Amino acid sequence: MSPIEPIVATPSPLHGSRRQFLARAGSGFGLVALSGILAKQGLLAGEPESAGRRTAAIAPSSAPSSAPSSASNALAPRPPHRPARAKAVIWLFMNGGPSQVDTWDPKPALERHHGQELQGFDRDTGFFTDQVGPLMRSPFRFERHGRCGAWVSEIFPCMARHVDDMAFIYSCFTTTNNHSPALFQINTGMSRMGFPSVGAWVTYGLGTENESVPGFVVMYDTLGRGLPKGYAQNWGAGFLPGAFQGTALNAQGAPIDNLVRPAGLTGARQAAQLGLLRRLNLRHREALPFDAELAARIESFELAYRLQIAAPEALDVDREPEHVKRLYGLDDKRCAHFARQLITARRLVERGVRFVQVYSGGTENEKSWDGHTNIKENHTQFAGETDRPLAGLLADLKARGLLDSTLVVWNGEFGRLPLVQKGGTGRDHNPHAFTTWMAGGGVRGGTLHGATDELGHRAVEDRVSVNDLHATVLALLGLDHKRLTYRFNGRDFRLTDVAGEVVREILV
Repeated sequence: MSPIEPIVATPSPLHGSRRQFLARAGSGFGLVALSGILAKQGLLAGEPESAGRRTAAIAPSSAPSSAPSSASNALAPRPPHRPARAKAVIWLFMNGGPSQVDTWDPKPALERHHGQELQGFDRDTGFFTDQVGPLMRSPFRFERHGRCGAWVSEIFPCMARHVDDMAFIYSCFTTTNNHSPALFQINTGMSRMGFPSVGAWVTYGLGTENESVPGFVVMYDTLGRGLPKGYAQNWGAGFLPGAFQGTALNAQGAPIDNLVRPAGLTGARQAAQLGLLRRLNLRHREALPFDAELAARIESFELAYRLQIAAPEALDVDREPEHVKRLYGLDDKRCAHFARQLITARRLVERGVRFVQVYSGGTENEKSWDGHTNIKENHTQFAGETDRPLAGLLADLKARGLLDSTLVVWNGEFGRLPLVQKGGTGRDHNPHAFTTWMAGGGVRGGTLHGATDELGHRAVEDRVSVNDLHATVLALLGLDHKRLTYRFNGRDFRLTDVAGEVVREILV
């Protein structure tokens, strides 16, 4: 009797084995999860962008017909969440930390208590903990100006004429006493590196109105004093696509490298080269459809080509009439460098640039508003470099009807202590109090908001954090800071993190 052959059950090819079933089911669950993530980020074909990336209120489909029509164009214009008061921002950054008690926030008590010790002072407040001296009065005189009666230091005689257009926030504070983290915080909302800057968030949320110039432009010190501490990370895009990072104009020479077409290269030949490069890049992108950096690189090539046509005219300050150059102080050697930058800022805003940031002062202490040694000498110098150009900017914007749609912001990364720093007549850093003023773009001119204590040491009334400042700037641009988010590493990030309240008292 022959042995019984074992019966082997062969699964039908229509059904597959149990192992294949489990493998397919597992992959299916993964695909379901992936599709949910992609849908939330607006990356599935036919799916609108949702609140997990940009909010649904910022949809490219509502962009003006003049905007680039490609759905892949990261800088295409997008409508705000609600009607905007401002269309653009010029952020004037006094690098190094101007002293609030020597500029906009005078304290008569410092005169009375000059030379006395500040009882209960925390020696770790400033940066140089072993150089804490007694209280020091301001070396500058103050007077009231305008209908609002704002106090202004004698170092700002030109800006004093514009206080009724400015809203002063005396009660600002930050959480760090060191330059680099304080710069990161005021510029990105976080005191550590790697996060998107305010300008990057703004262009991410709104796009740009002119595809031939960058949406976010930065100008730093042009007198060889260096970049602000933290360097280009102060205007970086962080984890946002690279298309949103700031374009920094060179301090010397051509404002933008390779702006002039090489000799012998005709426009038609360059266009053909860029056309070929675009086709190759797009072919490569077909295999990497979700690579934001690749998309940003392709866009940067095309922007560079458009810049060769548009930027020379936009950056040519010499085209301005003589009376405008004099208004900004271009005829004054002391402030001509800053005057040129502010005229450039106005020209850029006129041409649709969304966010312009201009730095006064460089890297090292005495080469910026960082007056550790001699506050009178330091602030007299930097106020002299900026006062007339800043007043000229406000007057020029107002005369052209641009102030209503342009938000102007002035501040530094922190304030300074009401104490003298031992070994000189300067002041150390003070994270507990600094002054910010804003003008135009929906701001109620002549507003005096918040207060510091009688010595100018701490913000005590209607305190305003850096998150609050950022929420207010975004609100004036029509953006809800809680809805402007970007999903990164499994979390929705925003400029204001988990805080921030709009300072409505300064708004129209």
